[in-house]
Amino acid sequence: MPVFDPFRFSSLSVDVLASGRSSVQALMDRQQSRLSMLVAAAQQESLFYREHLSGCVPGMTPLYELPSVSRQALMARFDDWVTDPQLKLSELRAFTADPARIGQAYLGEYLVWESSGTHHEPGIFVQNAQTLAVYDALEVVRRSVPRPLQRWLDPLALTERIAFVGVISGHFASAVSMQRVRALNPWQAPLLRSFSILQSNRLLVDALNAFAPTVIATYPTVAAMLADEAERGALQFAPKEVWTGGETLSTTVRQRLERVLGCAVRNSYGASEFMSIAWECDHGQLHANVDWVILEPVDERGRPMPAGEPSCSTLLTNLVNHVQPLIRYDLGDQLTMHLDRCACGCVLPVIEVLGRRDDALVMTGRTGRPVTLLPLALSTVLEDEAGVFDFHLRQLDDHTLELRLPLQGADGEQALARCRLELNKFALAQELQPIRVIGELGQVMPRGRSGKAQRIEAK
Repeated sequence: MPVFDPFRFSSLSVDVLASGRSSVQALMDRQQSRLSMLVAAAQQESLFYREHLSGCVPGMTPLYELPSVSRQALMARFDDWVTDPQLKLSELRAFTADPARIGQAYLGEYLVWESSGTHHEPGIFVQNAQTLAVYDALEVVRRSVPRPLQRWLDPLALTERIAFVGVISGHFASAVSMQRVRALNPWQAPLLRSFSILQSNRLLVDALNAFAPTVIATYPTVAAMLADEAERGALQFAPKEVWTGGETLSTTVRQRLERVLGCAVRNSYGASEFMSIAWECDHGQLHANVDWVILEPVDERGRPMPAGEPSCSTLLTNLVNHVQPLIRYDLGDQLTMHLDRCACGCVLPVIEVLGRRDDALVMTGRTGRPVTLLPLALSTVLEDEAGVFDFHLRQLDDHTLELRLPLQGADGEQALARCRLELNKFALAQELQPIRVIGELGQVMPRGRSGKAQRIEAK
């Protein structure tokens, strides 16, 4: 059975609806009450946090006085971090290594997803039915719909054909969530499909043409590639909506998607650490769900940033997940918090996010036609197939890539050989002409102000 608590979902939906229309003070009261409960539970049930928060008094010690924490520190002590002793990192690693179990309940009560290695350390995140009920309520109640009349006539979206286009071979949050929705709604499952970006663009477009989705959920770089395909006449359907997330959506890309695809575009902001951080209103602004998640924009020394200025990183506190507490967790995203109220009237604060900023690479295909290599597909190949998480891949020309790794010696040579092998296999699957991968070992990875530095760079 899929992980789902219908009664908690119903009650939380009412709470989410009410808090979205309440005063700022009422919103902050909810936040602080939930923070006190989270800190108390973490100190009582997590050995890691009992040590990490020594001296903290729940409800008394201000959040900004608590120490921040990195993914590396938490993953290094995973079994002491989680509050359910049944959860063991070695067993969860074995579970997520099996693609046949994507979307299945772990131990009958947890949904598990893994994160990418943008922090140089892949993460494992577990959520129980109570946590998922909050994420579900935030998605259903707060997410702004671009076609309200259509949703009024069809509130369950029974006439929509929804395609998720991304990496579907691993236990990533989006792929796992799609499988969960299909399991929860078996009558609707034929209208919900996932499509892999690891296949060639030609095969991907053929599969999408056969399905003819009315809604596409994907990454901005993937949506931009589909707009390219539409411009050359390869796309044989016209989506009514495109939902983007996972990467920075620029104004230029948004406008191009709306113009070329002729559809509404809705962006959102989420992470493996908290599924539904912010949603986009009708005025195109991202509103943070601060009644359930706390975001602290900080500078390079971890000090708070003034409103209106972009941060070096962001500390995240997840107020709902008591099984795997995240308190002042260094998320790595560059974020700007605004104090001015949005014209839409929502009291939730407006944020701007600059997250993953990798480039799509355009190289020469076997027919001589340009082929777009999607950055998320390239990073997945290097992380999942070659086992390399800290890298910088730069395009030199239409047939050549430069791969820089911090590793040296025998370990570096072995990693470089794996990367060359997997990149060439991927290039073959993408129907490219033979490519050359130039390797440089012992290199310092380029870092911008954001923790999520650009790892894939076009020429």
